[in-house]
Amino acid sequence: MFDWLMNRIPSISVNELNSRISKEITILDVRTSSEYHGGHIPMAKNVPLNKIDRYNERVGTIYIICQSGVRSRQATKKLRKKGYEAINVRGGMNQWTGKIRGGK
Repeated sequence: MFDWLMNRIPSISVNELNSRISKEITILDVRTSSEYHGGHIPMAKNVPLNKIDRYNERVGTIYIICQSGVRSRQATKKLRKKGYEAINVRGGMNQWTGKIRGGK
């Protein structure tokens, strides 16, 4: 009963993430390295989705972002299964309006 509640992926909006940027937080950008270098959140670390299974840094809450929210949702699910407190960022870089590094 209510198994779907247990499988929900915690998520926040890009605006909520932007409001937390001033704090010491961990952001993983799971896009490809070329997408990442095309423009990313300054404090985000690039760990492409195909390498997320090898991620093993022990930190507090991890915010996961990609281009639209699909890959970050997958990465969040994988990290949560490994015991991380991971949170998906809905809308991804498509909706991000904060500062970026790299790109044009």
